[in-house]
Amino acid sequence: MAFPANRLRRLRRTETLRTLVRETRLTPESLVYPLFICPGSGIRKEVRSMPGVFNLSVDEAVKEVRETRALGVLSVILFGLPEKKDEVATGAWAEDGIVQRAARAIKNEVRDVVIMGDVCLCEYMSHGHCGIVKATAQSLGAAAAAPPATAEFEIVNDASLELLARTSVSLARAGVDIIAPSDMMDGRVGAIRAALDKAGFENTPILSYAAKFSSGFYGPFREAADSAPQFGDRRSYQMDPANVREAMREIELDIEEGADMIMVKPAMPYLDVIAAARDRFDLPLAAYQVSGEYAMIEAAARNQWIDRERVMMESLLCIRRAGASMILTYYAKEAAKLLG
Repeated sequence: MAFPANRLRRLRRTETLRTLVRETRLTPESLVYPLFICPGSGIRKEVRSMPGVFNLSVDEAVKEVRETRALGVLSVILFGLPEKKDEVATGAWAEDGIVQRAARAIKNEVRDVVIMGDVCLCEYMSHGHCGIVKATAQSLGAAAAAPPATAEFEIVNDASLELLARTSVSLARAGVDIIAPSDMMDGRVGAIRAALDKAGFENTPILSYAAKFSSGFYGPFREAADSAPQFGDRRSYQMDPANVREAMREIELDIEEGADMIMVKPAMPYLDVIAAARDRFDLPLAAYQVSGEYAMIEAAARNQWIDRERVMMESLLCIRRAGASMILTYYAKEAAKLLG
């Protein structure tokens, strides 16, 4: 029956009615809090382009996780800023690496928290790329006379897999509960799964950044993690923003290689990809509300162009509505306070 028998506004009249019939619900348990771990002690350095986000020393990270866990956020993901960088990402897989130290400290101090370890090499590489770099054959002569920015380079896929697998095992040994490869090298999920199983971590799950797009929304993160590439860009390994069918193929291949969970990154500009992945795959699905999304909300709010809390919560709800089981977001702590 049509109007006037049907009046959809009947169920919108009060907050209690709206809550009763709400289709999508956001909870603190569905949020994952990213943390940037830096060397030193007592360090809490705000990231210029991400107000309210900090580089934290291990002791400060433990305090942050304790507070976040008390608010009901069960999971964190760790990114590391190493003391030194080199061309084989030693800091990523060293047993005393910055993330490894943080994971051990958090596990010793905070009960019942899930630690995810981002597995990528860019923060630990001197050149800032997510894999091993070599000059292409046709540019070897030019590279000798030209600076890196003008020479032609290749990100070597298969050789990078060994470093990613080594990093994953090191993180698992340090107590990381979930391995989250974000590098976008072909075959990395299979290589990591094989390495974890061989090392006795067959029960450690993999959350694959399966559809990670080469996005302009990552800028503030690269400041926070000191991970901007020194030359070139990442378009030869991260996905073309124009391609959703390719994203489905990337996800499917990662599942075949042993991924237990999958992720779409970024979130808000790629809600269609999240929805398509939810319709097609039955695995737990994560979405990353990335640094650029966060920074835009913060900038608009500081200029009093938007209601900060309302837009923050609406953005998270929309990501959840699109199909995300969990959301990686710098708003995890603040959102949990409002949901509490």
